Amino acid sequence: MPKLATVVVLWDPATGTVQMKAVESAGNLLNVKLEILEVRGTANLDDSILTAGRKGADAMLMLSSPVFGTNSERIAGLTLGLRLPAVSLFPEFARAGGLMAYGVDPVNNFRQGAALVAKVLRGAKPAELPAELPTKFALVINLKTAKSLGIAFPTSILLRADEVIE
Repeated sequence: MPKLATVVVLWDPATGTVQMKAVESAGNLLNVKLEILEVRGTANLDDSILTAGRKGADAMLMLSSPVFGTNSERIAGLTLGLRLPAVSLFPEFARAGGLMAYGVDPVNNFRQGAALVAKVLRGAKPAELPAELPTKFALVINLKTAKSLGIAFPTSILLRADEVIE
């Protein structure tokens, strides 16, 4: 989106400020105006997305939060209805009809967690186990949604995607 000027960012303050600071830094670097909307649970999720649509933003970004990760179909439906290109960190969002997602696949996180549980069950002391970070990130692009929004992804991005939905 070469003319991207304004992005609405949905942020759940319960997740802390680390993500917010990173997004603000990226916005400054890219000269993109950010409109931050706080979403404090599912009760005001729909209203926040409708507000994002009314603000006339070029796109919407959802930061990591269970609020967004557990409502992928609902959010995808709303953003599609508003013709608002939206990006999430949860791959299920793109699979549900959202434009794209780049983030940790929760299934892989559960696998990593299961491996830690197995170690503890075999006698390892939890305090002695190293902290593990996610090792696999997925880029999922929904081309059907992109076409309906008039967005064309460069071939180089499509080739890097882990999953392209047509």
